[in-house]
Amino acid sequence: MAATNHFLDGSDRYARHRPTYPPALAEALAALAPRRTLALDVGCGTGQLSVLLGDCFDAVLATDASAEQIAHASPHPHVRYRQAPAEQACADAGSVDLVVAAQAAHWFDLPAFYAAAQAMAAPGAVIALVTYGVLHIDDAGVEARFRQFYWHEIAPYWPPERRHVERRYADMPFPFAELEFPDTAIVRDWSCDDLLGYVDTWSASRQARKAGHDALIAGFATDLRAAWGDPALLRRIVWPLAGRIGQLRAA
Repeated sequence: MAATNHFLDGSDRYARHRPTYPPALAEALAALAPRRTLALDVGCGTGQLSVLLGDCFDAVLATDASAEQIAHASPHPHVRYRQAPAEQACADAGSVDLVVAAQAAHWFDLPAFYAAAQAMAAPGAVIALVTYGVLHIDDAGVEARFRQFYWHEIAPYWPPERRHVERRYADMPFPFAELEFPDTAIVRDWSCDDLLGYVDTWSASRQARKAGHDALIAGFATDLRAAWGDPALLRRIVWPLAGRIGQLRAA
């Protein structure tokens, strides 16, 4: 059985408020692939990385278990979206040059996902598990209030899989010869409302609301706005990227 999908609803908010990846990440992954014929983006969400891979590969197959995520995915002429679980082989054997899972692999049944990836892999194909962890904010007071909320107040509502993100995937099983992960980060200049919109996409926020703790999130929003100051002010937000990269099949 695959892990529970925590993103079956709220896909419109997800598309609007989740940070997008830097083009440099897609370019670095494409440079490691043996060819640029076909990339597979598994757990693609609304296509944040899929469209960047579409600029680097002849074709991208982007899959997600959630039909709603696929319905809100960003179009690209080289990207084809399909609803499918991560653990299902959805491309021809030996056809895929790059398999990537961005901010998604911690939800997968990893042995089944790895088996499917190897079945589809072309000679020399590369697999990449990408994650972004806890963000940094360019103001000490704002960051302190954010971290209090993240590490203490909302923490009980995160599913257990979140620990893999916080540990940058370092302790996830990864039975492949590893390659160096590129030094990249997501960088955005956001308003306070942008950041609060992102927080509202968290699985922990949805669980807190379901448990009747809307006041927890509302209180954080009030405090964050007070610490932020001018609501029109943009602050620099940085998510360091991390993960695991390896070769699926010898060339």
